[in-house]
Amino acid sequence: MKMTSLKLKQILQERLSNSQYHTSYNRDKDTFRVEWKESRQGITITLPSVVAKYNQRGEEAIEELVEHITEALKIMNEEHHLAGKEKNIFPVIRATSFPSKTKANKELIYKEHTAETRIYYALDLGKSYRLIDRELLDSEGWTEDRINEIATFNLRSLDCDYKKDTVADNDFYFIAKQDGYDASRILNEAFLEEMKANFTGEMAVAVPHQDVMIIADIQNKTGYDVLAQMNMKFFAEGRIPITSLPFIYEDKQLEPVFILAKNKPENQ
Repeated sequence: MKMTSLKLKQILQERLSNSQYHTSYNRDKDTFRVEWKESRQGITITLPSVVAKYNQRGEEAIEELVEHITEALKIMNEEHHLAGKEKNIFPVIRATSFPSKTKANKELIYKEHTAETRIYYALDLGKSYRLIDRELLDSEGWTEDRINEIATFNLRSLDCDYKKDTVADNDFYFIAKQDGYDASRILNEAFLEEMKANFTGEMAVAVPHQDVMIIADIQNKTGYDVLAQMNMKFFAEGRIPITSLPFIYEDKQLEPVFILAKNKPENQ
């Protein structure tokens, strides 16, 4: 069956039929919105992008979308607290272009990280998580320093198992646990220092999207080219893209770099 936006709209209307939901279709923007009737909080889906995923992955893409929408709406309708949930708070890396406010205009808590990235904070809810906003933080009487301290401590408890690949004498290490915090492991300084101690070349780190971190032991010019191509590919395919620029890791600092074809990197 060839999928179209209209067919997808009908499928979503059927699968999301719930007396508590209100659905609407914007023909001009080709979007489909699902929201709680009472609060009018909800999610807007850009239909052509889902059609493209359906053409690649079939029914699985729709099932995944419906599950995502249902879970997100459930979170929106729940009251959350931080007290007693300290072990479920983690940092998440996002691009500097990521919104600083929610669609409900609530100010998100974040900390500057590099020229390309910021650190936001998430309350893990199992299948998904909620980014922590100012209203939630203030209602608990917590400070930004406290949330950062707790999230950073919890991050260190996540394992950093990796897969290794070698290309033209350059070693590449991939962390992809699919737990929502793969890119966040770039904040685990002890882990980065351990890797650095065992490297013989220049160390580069990349977080192209939320669900992967790449660490590279660069020995030659080919290594830079491979890392650049790999990072761009991951960035283009990621569900939550972060940055297409890798970082050189030196003296516990991350420096974003442009990698020019056939050349060593130049600082941004």
